Formats: sequence, C-alpha cells, structure tokens
Amino acid sequence: MNLDAEQQNAPIERSGLPGIRGTDHVGFTVPDMQQAHEFLVNVIGCQHVYSLGPYPRDPVLMRTKLNVHPEATLVEIRFYRCFNGSNFEVFNYSSPDQRLDQPRNSDIGGHHLAFYVEDLDVAVDYLKGHGIQVLGDPTLSSGASKGQRWVYFLAPWGMQFELVSFPQGKAYESQTPLRLWMP
Repeated sequence: MNLDAEQQNAPIERSGLPGIRGTDHVGFTVPDMQQAHEFLVNVIGCQHVYSLGPYPRDPVLMRTKLNVHPEATLVEIRFYRCFNGSNFEVFNYSSPDQRLDQPRNSDIGGHHLAFYVEDLDVAVDYLKGHGIQVLGDPTLSSGASKGQRWVYFLAPWGMQFELVSFPQGKAYESQTPLRLWMP
C-alpha cells in the first residue's frame, strides 16, 4: 500500500508527555574518561562540548536525585555532540557497589547506541582500521526493516554500539508517513 500525497502530508496526532520535542541526550557511564574521550572524538568523530566536575561528596544527592549508592562520587561529566543525532552525557563515577560488567542486550538494562552511516562497508573498514572489534559481518534486515543493513561493534571498554544504513529507505515507509529516522 503506497500512501498518496495527502496522506503523507497529514498531521500526526500526538499524545503523551506535554511539550515533548525529542531526545536531548543519552547518558552513560564509562570506566576511563580519557579512553572514552579518545574513542568518541578520534574514532567516532563527536565533538567535546564541555566538562563538569569533580563534584564534592553528597550522599543525599547521590541517593535521592541520582539513585546511586550514597557513597558514590561523581568524578566527571563530559558532553559530546555527535552530528545530527542525540548528544551524549558521559559519566565517570567511583562507587563502593559499582558493577564493572557491561550489560548485554539480553540483560535487563541492556542497551546499545546506533549510528546511521551513508556507506556501511566503508564505515566497518574504518572501525577495523582503528582496532575496533566489529561483531561479525553486516546483516541484511527483513520485514518492515527491509532495505537496512546493520552491524554491532564494541567500544574499547565493551559498550555495545551499532552501525545502520538504509540509503533507499526501509520497507515500512510505504505504509505510514511516520519515520524512525530521516538521514
């Protein structure tokens, strides 16, 4: 089913959180801020915007506002702008109950960050040339995602990232005016 021009330009009804405009940033914690900085800036190509910290010890703030151990210390926060997607707020904590294992996608709280690239094969070769572990070969999607290729890779500290590319669009786009991403 292809949508006609009127359907494609119809306003989309909205509900939910009043005034929401989109994702401002994604925050994540790293074990080594300098290693993360070098990866995000020198490999991915993000821009470092500013840094905050170190912060004084504040058990009430840690427990009530950040939901972490009251004896945790927030060593530093850095903010990065990554092209046309979301910004990153990167934390470096020290905490007596800190877990050091990265969650897998199958774990509760598991996650990954995906970057859209114009040419997946060129991007994969680039990552490999920088010693980044790429998890297998690119995969062709099917169903509503047909037209997309993707591959996962790991940051030096083990965090999961993904590259996606769909230069001709995805199959679902013929069924709705909504778009997950518009490169």
